[in-house]
Amino acid sequence: MFKRKPALREGVHVFSTKKNGEYYDFIFGVVTGVDGRKVGVNGVIVNPVGLKNKIAQGKAGERSSEILEHPTPDNVVLALVYRVEHENYAEVLDLDKDKCDLIPPKVYAILDGWIRETLPEFINNVLSLPPGPERDEAKRVLKHRMETLVDKNLKRTLYSVCRSLKILN
Repeated sequence: MFKRKPALREGVHVFSTKKNGEYYDFIFGVVTGVDGRKVGVNGVIVNPVGLKNKIAQGKAGERSSEILEHPTPDNVVLALVYRVEHENYAEVLDLDKDKCDLIPPKVYAILDGWIRETLPEFINNVLSLPPGPERDEAKRVLKHRMETLVDKNLKRTLYSVCRSLKILN
């Protein structure tokens, strides 16, 4: 009947950021332990290099800069349409210095699936090619990849992003 407010404890999903030069990389993972103001996190750290390059080239707007300067679990999916670099993350966050937001398991699953299924690579292939047969083939490959996804929420999010980018028509 009454649900408890989620608390920072072992097994919950979290989102954090880490400064990397001028902008932030973002981290999402599962809490592995809590010791006072220290939180162990096991997950993935993502460097949105494609979006950083777009900004450096002057081909991105204010919204893109906002995403990299103030990443949130809600806006980072927009950074994931460009090329990203990622690696496993297993470190301790200090709550006195580091951001640590709780995220719902569905949001974690979408972000994790997006990275693990290498979706930024498929989308970037379509966006970076000029109109023509190569781009059409990249669209077919992306569409086939979307059709093979098992997670319904991930599939729905990917379709939504592709429709907004106008790459499914």
